[in-house]
Amino acid sequence: MMPDIHFSNYKLEENKYYFLYIGELKNYGLNIFLKEALSRIQNRNFDFISIVPDVFEQYNYKNLIVINPETKNYTCKPGAKVSCRIPANKFIACVSENQPVRELVRKLLHRQDHLYIYMYESMPEMRLDSIPGVSLLGPGTNVASTLNSKIYQYKNLKDLIPIVDFCICDGMDELIRTTDKLWQEWKDGIFVSFEYSAAGSNSIIAHSPRDIIERFQGQDEIFLISRNIPHHTDPTVLAVVANENEIYIAGVADQRIEHGTRFTGSTFPTELPDNIVTTLKKHTLQVGKWLAKKGYRGIYGCDFLVDNKDRVFFLEVNARKQGTTLEFCCTLEQSLPSGSPMLPELEYFAVTEGRFPEGTVEMAKNNKNIHWGTYNYKIDKPVYTNGYIPQNSHEREAFGKVADGMLKKDFLILEHIGNDFIVAEGSFLGRIVALGHDHASVQQGLSQGIKTIELTVNK
Repeated sequence: MMPDIHFSNYKLEENKYYFLYIGELKNYGLNIFLKEALSRIQNRNFDFISIVPDVFEQYNYKNLIVINPETKNYTCKPGAKVSCRIPANKFIACVSENQPVRELVRKLLHRQDHLYIYMYESMPEMRLDSIPGVSLLGPGTNVASTLNSKIYQYKNLKDLIPIVDFCICDGMDELIRTTDKLWQEWKDGIFVSFEYSAAGSNSIIAHSPRDIIERFQGQDEIFLISRNIPHHTDPTVLAVVANENEIYIAGVADQRIEHGTRFTGSTFPTELPDNIVTTLKKHTLQVGKWLAKKGYRGIYGCDFLVDNKDRVFFLEVNARKQGTTLEFCCTLEQSLPSGSPMLPELEYFAVTEGRFPEGTVEMAKNNKNIHWGTYNYKIDKPVYTNGYIPQNSHEREAFGKVADGMLKKDFLILEHIGNDFIVAEGSFLGRIVALGHDHASVQQGLSQGIKTIELTVNK
């Protein structure tokens, strides 16, 4: 095995153009949509090579390179197999500096005149696009990094859309002083977060100074704090921006938030009434125009809350792909006219030409009555696996079967780590996608998936 590479099985074929995907394996399926679009647009036979950090027992994917040096630093018994997450920016930096990867880039550029890099999230640590002939097929890295700052978002959007009351605290001392003045006024708790935080990491809902000290002691960061508002729904809207006048709304889903801040999955379609959905889309369009003015082009997602009086408040914009981007692609494919551009194609045109292609159409109606839900089985303490679940890579096909009525419902367990692994805290044991024609079927599938994954863990 090549240095720092955990697994590799890529094989270059004659008369094929390649692009590189760099990101987590959960978005592998998006590359198939992009491959099909590029082949059609450029009249060339495209394929892709995926560089991912996911350490599994086995891989049912072709053209894969796995890089995750974090496993070397995990304390465990000698010889044990370890799977752990690596911070996205550290992973991107490792990929950018990896000599076998750079040799692959040179090899590809010798075969073809240009190489695209497709990423889940654009980050400044990406350096491969500085090589002549290589370009990022996504938002600019520095623009995306700036716009993903929650502090930057709140400062710039507070006069454009409804945002919860907030303050910015520079360091732990200021955080304690500021919150001490707010406990009586913000009686339902205070949301405390780092400037950059995803899926509930680096954030809590605090109800006392002790909560803050226990969670953030010794971490002298810039904090964003905001009033915790009791609410009944956490909707998210997925969209693509090509310019200030061309913004595409893919759809609205409801997020599942556990323990106040921990994101574990989403369900579609939203159960919110049409008037609130209209408001959500309106605010997402306003955010899209703001992103466009800042130079952002590509896929983004907006998270909101709907309070107990049905008021909508903005929470954050993720200037990157959402975890459910693939599920939305599969839904759109079944709901739009045949040949309609999918999200990766929209992003391609947004980035390369600043516009959307001919034939772009939004989903006006869920005419196949597709319902889906996702669940990220994340662990909060190390576990040992004593079983495995065969890797399923046919999510797109499952959507087609449910949409066409071949199946009433289905569930898939994706990216299960495998047998005989020590799995570090904060990792995902697997991911569940459940399909049906009503929410009850989806919930049944998610429950069955959770029970199946739990059978593979030594408690």
